[in-house]
Amino acid sequence: MTEQKVKVIRESLKAASDRQRSYADLKRKDIEFQIRDKVFLKVLPWKKILRFGRKGKVSPKFIGPYEVMERIEPVAYRLLLPPELEKIHNVFHVSILRRYRSDPSHVFSPSEIEIKPDMM
Repeated sequence: MTEQKVKVIRESLKAASDRQRSYADLKRKDIEFQIRDKVFLKVLPWKKILRFGRKGKVSPKFIGPYEVMERIEPVAYRLLLPPELEKIHNVFHVSILRRYRSDPSHVFSPSEIEIKPDMM
């Protein structure tokens, strides 16, 4: 009797685990970068150690872009960091990297920018 209850509990736990895994796998995506790709670096891990730009809500979420120098493992990459970040180890997990896509539409020439008089 007890063995049968234990068996039913184990089957229920396995079914729940499989269901949760299938939901998590839907969101998961394999991220892969090539050497010389540009990536942004998530700031969150260094919030207490280093400060980038402003403090609080308007602080940047990502910094960069930085160039990928080497693929260490399937999920770890070495980045070419500037001298001001030399205190940070230069190998990062893909979970804190975001692909940089340059978009010329994001760049404005000074003649295209309009400053309204009430904003001054």
